[in-house]
Parts: sequence; structure tokens; C-alpha cells
Amino acid sequence: MSTLAGRRVLLGITGGIAAYKGPLIVRELTAAGATVRVVLSRAAAEFVTPLALQAVSHHAVGVDLFDPTYEQQIGHIELARWPDLILVAPATAHLLARLAHGLCDDLLTTVLTATRAPVVLAPAMNTQMWAHHAVARNVAQLRQDGYHIVPPDSGELACQEVGAGRMPDPPELRLACLQALTPPILRGRRLVITAGPTAEPIDPVRFLTNRSSGKMGYAIAQAAALAGAQVTLVSGPTALTAPWGVQRVAVESAREMRDAVFAHALQPGAQAHAVIKAAAVADYRPQHVADQKIKKTPGPMSLPLERNPDILGELCDLPAPQRPLLVGFAAETQDVERLAAEKLQRKPVDLLVANRVSGPDSAFGADTSSVLFLTPRESLGWFGPAPKETTAAEIVRRVALLLDARPAGDDAP
Repeated sequence: MSTLAGRRVLLGITGGIAAYKGPLIVRELTAAGATVRVVLSRAAAEFVTPLALQAVSHHAVGVDLFDPTYEQQIGHIELARWPDLILVAPATAHLLARLAHGLCDDLLTTVLTATRAPVVLAPAMNTQMWAHHAVARNVAQLRQDGYHIVPPDSGELACQEVGAGRMPDPPELRLACLQALTPPILRGRRLVITAGPTAEPIDPVRFLTNRSSGKMGYAIAQAAALAGAQVTLVSGPTALTAPWGVQRVAVESAREMRDAVFAHALQPGAQAHAVIKAAAVADYRPQHVADQKIKKTPGPMSLPLERNPDILGELCDLPAPQRPLLVGFAAETQDVERLAAEKLQRKPVDLLVANRVSGPDSAFGADTSSVLFLTPRESLGWFGPAPKETTAAEIVRRVALLLDARPAGDDAP
């Protein structure tokens, strides 16, 4: 899975008001480990100065195609060969039109025409301009030509209109760059991923839950989206922000999670190719939920519990034509290898990911984890310790291999 660490990114900035975010984009990319050079259109230099961009990128900034000093440092053809990726943000309607028609009359368009690197375009303009049929036609042509288009956000624009046209913030642009550099090993695949804990109500103010932060499931959802998958994330209560490019469905109880998983995984005409069950689902729930807050009384209190639905077990029992590829998780406090192998016997998923959730190596709430991979045929050994983003990328890689290895008739439609 690609990262921006050690990558060379050329940032092109054209003449829209969003050009003022250029230094923030440079900082975002360099903080992620990228080396960044900047090229400005002449109009962009009216909004943000080359000196400011040079200060944050630590490289000379190109503006003029015929600048002998800049050409001596790095010629425009060499500049086209230098980057691993080019990001144009903002990309004005004028820039989109010139690219769509193959015009290269300044440094930026010349570099864009001469490069073989992937190009990410982040259009930003007035709402009515974005809706104009000529702009829509140019964007469609650019998509067909292989450019990566980041659709503008909706919100209040500099012209005080409200609507689509606002350039996404630097963190979203960073992820768009990362997606363009990530091999699309899950392109065309639909995944349903669960994450976080569940909350089982006792009364209107209390509930039973667990220590899961949801970080692992969210990291898997992000990695799958970057790899080109259409991802639905069914999430229990967490404090995490929805991953970029992912549809999040918020639930609370195990029964709500079960209903959401089956609704999205078995949706007619859009069945999931794989379901990754990373959520820490409560095995039990209170037998009765009080209508009013339960008052404290002298002596002990009894709270009868009943079983929650076994979501993964139900998925395992689906007949072959309906059953997607299944990835289960085993969270254990001890004897991880033995208990994970026993779970795999009870629930024959295609891939089981086991981890420890107690002691100093606990995966709950941590940013790193070690996991054990098992299949019905063999143990594939431990992976990590590693950041959860790295572990998520490894899980996504293994899911892609398993999907590619499935007989054509076994793949969900």
C-alpha cells in the first residue's frame, strides 16, 4: 500500500481564491513525508506569493515558462519527469478547459502535458461555474483521459453563494493523492466493514459496552477505499471521524449492527464481495430495558442478560451463492493462538485476524497492534507490531488476494 513518505509531489496552483490555501497544502504534504515543489500560474501569483511557497517547500517556485533562472535549476521537461504525482489545487475552470483541449501555453500546462505521473485535479470555482455544461463536459473528458478528479465540497464560497465549488481541505487532498498512488487492488469491489463497540441499553441513561476504540476497523475502511473499493462502514459509537471516501452507517446495539450489515451486504443487485467484521460486538444484552432510570436501592442488584445475535455466525451459515468472502476477528486476553484456532473451527471464515486485548500489548485503544492471520487451512503467522494503518493495509492486501483467487462463480455479483 502506497504512502507519501519519500514521494515527490508537484503542486500546481491556478488563479482562484482558494490559492491562498497553497502553503497549507504544502505543509500537509511535507508533514506526510513528501518532497514538494510548486508551480504557479501567473494568475495564482496574484493570490499567493512565490516567496511564501518557497519558504514552506524549501524549493524554488516556478511561474514563467521562459524564466532562464528557473530553467537553469530544473527545466520544464525535467520538472515533468521529476514527480511521482502532480496535484493541481485549485484547478480553475480555465485550467480544466485548457487541459481538456490539450493546450499548453504556460509552465504548468506544459508540465501537465509532458508528464507521465498521475495527476490529481481539485476543481474550485463559483457554484454556477461548476454547474455549467461546458465545465461538466471538460471534467468528463479529463476523467476519460485518466485524470483523477476530486469533486469540490459544498458550503459557503468566497462570493457568499452557498453550494458546490469549495476546494476540499488539505487533509482530504492528501488522501486523494494517496489514493492516486495506491494500486487499485480492490477496484470494482464492494466491502462492508464493521468497527467499534456496541452499546446495549440498560435504561435511558446507562448501557453495557466495551473498550474498543474502532481504530482498527476505521483504518481498514480507509485502506480499502484508497485501494479502490466501494466501502460501507457499519460503526458502533466511537469518537472517530468517518474515513475519506467511505459511507458510514452509525448504529448502537448489536441488533442494529446485525440489521445494517445484512441490509448492505446482501442488498439486491449490489451484494458485498467481502465483509470484514472488525467490530467488538457485545455477546449479551440486558433481558429487559427499563423505561425510566433505575434508582439505587440497598443491597446487590441483579441484571439478567440474554444472547445477542451472532452476526459472523449467521454470515458463515449463508448458502454459497449469497455468502461473501468473510474476515473475522478474534480478540483474546490469553492463549491467542489456541483460542483463535478454536474460533475458526466454529466459524469457518476465509481469514481470521486474532489479537491480544489485555496487558501492555492490548490492541484496544492503541495506535499499534500485532495480529495473527489464520485461514481454515493454516496459520499464516504474526504480523507486527505495526501501526494500525500498516496492519490495515496488510489486511486489505490479503483480502484482495483471496478475492482474486475465488472461482468466478463464487464471487458476489
